Amino acid sequence: MSTSIYSSLLPPFAIVVISFAFLSFFRRYNYRSGVSLANIPGPGTRSWWKGNFGEALNPATAWEFHQKLLKEFEPVVRLDGMMGDKTVFTYDPKAMQHILVKDQAFFERTNITTSKLMFGEGLTAIAGEAHRKQRKALNPVFSIAHMRDMLPVFYNVIHKLDSGLSSQLQKGDGPQEIEMLSWASRTAFELIGQAGLGYSFDELGDETDAQPDCLSFDTNPKLHHTYRRQIGYTETTTVAHEDISDYLYGFAREVYRGKTQALAQGDEAVAQQVGKGKDIMSILMRLNLEADEQDRLSEDEVLGQMSVLMFAAVDTTSSAIARTLHLLVTHPEVQDKLREELLEAQREDEDIPYDKLVSLPYLDAICRETLRLFPPAPYLLRHSVQDTMLPLSNPIKGLDGTSISEVHVPRNTRILVSIINSNRNPTIWGPDAHEWKPERWLSKLPESLTEARIPGVYSHLMTFNAGGRSCIGFKFSQLEMKAVLSMLIAKFKFAPSKKEIIWRMYDIMTPTVNGERRSQMPLIVSRA
Repeated sequence: MSTSIYSSLLPPFAIVVISFAFLSFFRRYNYRSGVSLANIPGPGTRSWWKGNFGEALNPATAWEFHQKLLKEFEPVVRLDGMMGDKTVFTYDPKAMQHILVKDQAFFERTNITTSKLMFGEGLTAIAGEAHRKQRKALNPVFSIAHMRDMLPVFYNVIHKLDSGLSSQLQKGDGPQEIEMLSWASRTAFELIGQAGLGYSFDELGDETDAQPDCLSFDTNPKLHHTYRRQIGYTETTTVAHEDISDYLYGFAREVYRGKTQALAQGDEAVAQQVGKGKDIMSILMRLNLEADEQDRLSEDEVLGQMSVLMFAAVDTTSSAIARTLHLLVTHPEVQDKLREELLEAQREDEDIPYDKLVSLPYLDAICRETLRLFPPAPYLLRHSVQDTMLPLSNPIKGLDGTSISEVHVPRNTRILVSIINSNRNPTIWGPDAHEWKPERWLSKLPESLTEARIPGVYSHLMTFNAGGRSCIGFKFSQLEMKAVLSMLIAKFKFAPSKKEIIWRMYDIMTPTVNGERRSQMPLIVSRA
């Protein structure tokens, strides 16, 4: 009986498989005969079925794979996807300019649907005119004037971090091994809580006293399946997405109601809230009330911004802070020199004023160099929504020996923009591009860099993206990073533990101990 059923099902199944294979062959034939993608050099693939797209995104292989492409190929590379699909991997400045700025309407974010499911009407989950409207509403919130007002809020959180670390050190004699990624994540979450939402999540006391709901999404058990694990190299479920979405939306609505009531009661009620009305959402809601009808954001759009802030602004900041600490551990002479600069700046005031903090040359150089060599988000994913031509900065040599100055990108082609390779390109940055050298920012940058016209919004780097989808809060993020480091390095010394730390290339660069899966970064900490 079972054999009979199986036999009756086999023909339709076989037809599906053959049809799929034929369609794939036809697409590949079209690529080879009609467009130039198949003529672009690539690393080849071991599997026609799987391609090598997984190698570029799998955290176990991605780091080496991106470096291989940087060393062995030109800035435009062909990757093979499933069953022969072609993917364009690029860090060519002109190509990035067209993908992310000039022709951005032709290249949509690959994960925008998932973003909408998780964040609702937030900035990362919409496109077109709705996206432009939200950017227009949010741009004033991240002005320099508002950044100045937020710095005291930052310092309020940072003093709690100081007390928490000091308390942990007092439990033993001498230096202690402390898991610093957790502290960086908790601090980043509390910073976005107070300065972003006007809400306090965590007193930053002893780690054993921390409540799960007060932690970053790295350490919150309820939100264990994070957004960065949705690219296909690990299992994710609709339930996991719904858990995150429900948690974010429910909490955002609670905060929104409190702020709406305070705004209705007047300035005195607003000043009584965490952040004293200086936080991003209080400013946005106040500006929104004053905006013209056509420019005003709906309640769902405001709630979406809160969800995006809680999720997107935490892991990137904690990754950048953790990476800087790890680099300072492996370069103790740089750590000592930075400490000298910070202690000198703190002579008059422990909380370094805004103008002085943002202009400290060595701190600034260290932050820029870390964000250059180790961007927290190492790549961007796009897909073409129509056939288009992609021009290149310099011609590349095709497999047939011809010179290719522009690439025909068919509709529905995947695009992987390598931020990390753009930031490390030796043709642009020089032969020492792979080295962490803060001093490079204290002298004249190479002409090849300025002439390349990299489209990024920050310091010739692609770290914060480019164009209309560039990171709207990049100034906020830099200020957080500098403020946290100004306290940590001035008051504590950091040294390596005996455990080997390795970094994995998820959507967000994440440290762990070699041989273990849990995200962590233990360091030896002592008072300075």
